[in-house]
Amino acid sequence: MLAEEKRTRKLVAIKCITKKALEGKENSIENEIAVLHKIKHANIVSLEDIYESKSHLYLVMQLVAGGELFDRIVEKGFYTEKDASKLIQQILDAVKYLHDMGIVHRDLKPENLLYYSMDEDSKIMISDFGLSKIEGSGSVMSTACGTPGYVAPEVLAQKPYSKAVDCWSIGVIAYILLCGYPPFYDENDAKLFEQILKAEYEFDSPYWDDISDSAKDFIVHLMEKDPSQRYTCEQALQHPWIAGDTALDKNIHESVSAQIKKNFAKSKWKQAFNATAVVRLYTEKERKTETWYKYLSSSNISKNVSTTSILILTTHSFFHNINIYIVVKRGMTPE
Repeated sequence: MLAEEKRTRKLVAIKCITKKALEGKENSIENEIAVLHKIKHANIVSLEDIYESKSHLYLVMQLVAGGELFDRIVEKGFYTEKDASKLIQQILDAVKYLHDMGIVHRDLKPENLLYYSMDEDSKIMISDFGLSKIEGSGSVMSTACGTPGYVAPEVLAQKPYSKAVDCWSIGVIAYILLCGYPPFYDENDAKLFEQILKAEYEFDSPYWDDISDSAKDFIVHLMEKDPSQRYTCEQALQHPWIAGDTALDKNIHESVSAQIKKNFAKSKWKQAFNATAVVRLYTEKERKTETWYKYLSSSNISKNVSTTSILILTTHSFFHNINIYIVVKRGMTPE
């Protein structure tokens, strides 16, 4: 849900969780909240507040409205190694911060990397701390968790693991950012896991022919099978591909975007819904629910925002300082 703080008119996002769905999983949400309370970084989506009703828990989160990583790359007309290097640098900075705080994300993947705004030079943000873990919080990390294709070999081997698993995932993300396809893939999960366990991947021709040796070296150091030999975030930040000037300026957009569309197609390659833009369109005198509904249902809205949905202004008695905007399908009427 989208919301607006009444006093400042600051837009926020609300993660709505039913308490019924949390039964037996209380530790998971408590862990996520504990982690979010600890962190404050420019490239990490922050927790602003928490509300509770009899049936729901509401996490008020920093609004990130710039869209997903892959969507933005595909939309670009020009994309280079340097662009990828700058993205990875931001991710490394944020993950180094987490690691310094004793936090392991454990589910780094492109879907959890969002642009802060629609600005061309927008920063990237890390989201979704549902699987994160605070080191030394009572148990050794050995639970197999994360997303297949991005998990480190030691996780699949069900060995005790450390923050090094995040560095492996960053290596996988860097690989994809430079070619548009994953380093490990098989329709059969057992074969996919076997590839990962052996750290078997290639820099295939022709997709990697125009990629620098420095970029490949950077990836090799992050996707090192032995976690004790794998680059830390600090070491990765000092690599010439990040800290130096070895990332190439050649446009690789055509090849990378074609592979992203081929390998990461979603039911979404979707019509964009820019909720922030919609909210900024309405005026003070149109804040009443009925007027707001008519305003968004009018033909004027389609001229300004590409959307298949509308927003309805509603109120909840336990929210005293924010307005809530709920997304519903066009054509539906508010309850």
